Amino acid sequence: MTKIKKIDYIFAIGRRKESSARIRLYRGKGENTVNGMPASKYFPGELNAKVIAKPFGATETSDKYYFSAKVAGGGKEGQLNALTLGISRGLVKVAPDKNKIILKKLNLLTRDSRERQRRMVGKGGKARRAKQSPKR
Repeated sequence: MTKIKKIDYIFAIGRRKESSARIRLYRGKGENTVNGMPASKYFPGELNAKVIAKPFGATETSDKYYFSAKVAGGGKEGQLNALTLGISRGLVKVAPDKNKIILKKLNLLTRDSRERQRRMVGKGGKARRAKQSPKR
């Protein structure tokens, strides 16, 4: 029976709206993957690549770490923001004294708590819709 090599990683979670991202941050060089796909394919576009690279660029760790992520729920924008928060939290676990100050200044460690407002009863099925006034 062969022994399976345990790969060391740092685990972090990021959330935004209905989305949650579970991040595994690995040491070394490798391909960043989201749900088994390359991150550039899952989140296409130059702007999305910049958002993902922002925590690594700020802490100057882009060539030292790579990540694997499982993202679920919500839309692409919420998933992307959840991923960025998860990466930032993982980098803080790596070097708390140095990285926390840098990422906090760039507002990358703040959990954006804005969520969808629930629908209200008697408002015509919408959250902010007013009740219909009588015509006569």
